[in-house]
Amino acid sequence: MSHRQDLAQGARDVARGSLGLLRQNPLVVVLLGAALVFVWLLGEVAEGEILQLDTLAYQLFVERLRSDALTPIMQAFTSLASVIVLAVMAAVIAALAPGKAPGWCVAVNLVCVVALNTVLKFIVQRPRPGGFRLISESGYSFPSGHSMVAMAFFGLLIWMVWRYHRRDAMRVVWCVCFGIVIAMVGVSRIYLGVHYASDVLAGFCVSLVWLIFYTRVVAPTFVAVDAPREGADV
Repeated sequence: MSHRQDLAQGARDVARGSLGLLRQNPLVVVLLGAALVFVWLLGEVAEGEILQLDTLAYQLFVERLRSDALTPIMQAFTSLASVIVLAVMAAVIAALAPGKAPGWCVAVNLVCVVALNTVLKFIVQRPRPGGFRLISESGYSFPSGHSMVAMAFFGLLIWMVWRYHRRDAMRVVWCVCFGIVIAMVGVSRIYLGVHYASDVLAGFCVSLVWLIFYTRVVAPTFVAVDAPREGADV
């Protein structure tokens, strides 16, 4: 076999091994994808650009979909990532969720994400959209704090439900519902005019990377219980 053939065979072996590794570790794919999207958005925003994504989202959610009937619904969704609502939900989780300290698990997650959002906003210092806000907000725009908090909080709930709830249809229903809440909190921030779409997407990406780390390294120490058997109660 020639040297060129050896190199080609080696490249094929590496490619097959890499694909096999990725198939066995789908979270690695998600982590890398989210990190790359965030880095790309950060680079575009750092240059002071209004992305085409931002323009298209504005045209859809602000120019086309805004209405007197839809605005209260969007305000309700955005409130799901507010301090009061999350504090109440955290108290319920602390009282009812399984594990050694589920309340602390949720609290540490939220504190870390809020701190991370504060640092990123201070570094980037992107002004919020102007001229079409339906609610009053202060501070910088990138990345969206509500989007980061929603992904971190409700994403952690998805992880907890999927791992510790009995394996029935309700496990899927709860996960889908929490996923819809995450998406709608992000959409509501664009609709209400307090964030660009790139702020929301960046917030989701950062929290997704954080959540993968947190659920792998930190969360199991707070909620370590045996995974439920088929048909077992929570």
